[in-house]
Amino acid sequence: MRSAYIEQMAELNGVLGQMCELAGVAMERSTQALLQADLAVAEEVIGSHEHLTTLSTQAEERAFALLALQAPVAGDLRSIVSGFQIVADIDRMGALALHVAKVARRRHPAKALPEEVNGYFAEMGRLAITMASNAREVLTTQNPEDALKLQDDDDAMDDLHRHLFTVLMDRDWSHGVAAAVDVTLLGRYYERFADHAVLIGRRVVFQATGQTPEQFIEV
Repeated sequence: MRSAYIEQMAELNGVLGQMCELAGVAMERSTQALLQADLAVAEEVIGSHEHLTTLSTQAEERAFALLALQAPVAGDLRSIVSGFQIVADIDRMGALALHVAKVARRRHPAKALPEEVNGYFAEMGRLAITMASNAREVLTTQNPEDALKLQDDDDAMDDLHRHLFTVLMDRDWSHGVAAAVDVTLLGRYYERFADHAVLIGRRVVFQATGQTPEQFIEV
């Protein structure tokens, strides 16, 4: 029974890792569409979102099967519950990447971003892609130390988000209200994408150790 649980839990985390990869690819392509006003790429992201939804359903089915067939208690039960939460986190990451693609599509053939903020979003996109990749890795390795390192990239994302607002609030901003709204929403999408990656890391710490990140750090 124990070996079956371990194997099935690894399979669940494998599906979750695939979902993280898809979310990262979606954000990478969405960022490309945003920066280059590439309608074809934006449509590709929007059209491929269904694959992530399908994997989400598969992951939930695997988690329910673990509950039904393995009758888990204590730490095993907590790990499965964390699995359900991770599904929701990755679903949200995919939805946020989808939102970025939809902004790019809505503003086409114009670019959604004024030139002076392109660098911010290029870097935010890079960080988001890295965090999705790292989240996938820790789901596979269940390494709590690496899972906690996701917070470092999130801090960098938060710094970029704050600096973005200094540009928006500058009296020299000349791009109007619509562009300011787009930049504000887009910045929020990237920030929240990173936040959900951090939550995945926190949940992996709990899965691997039975402790919250704060408790694990104190040990």
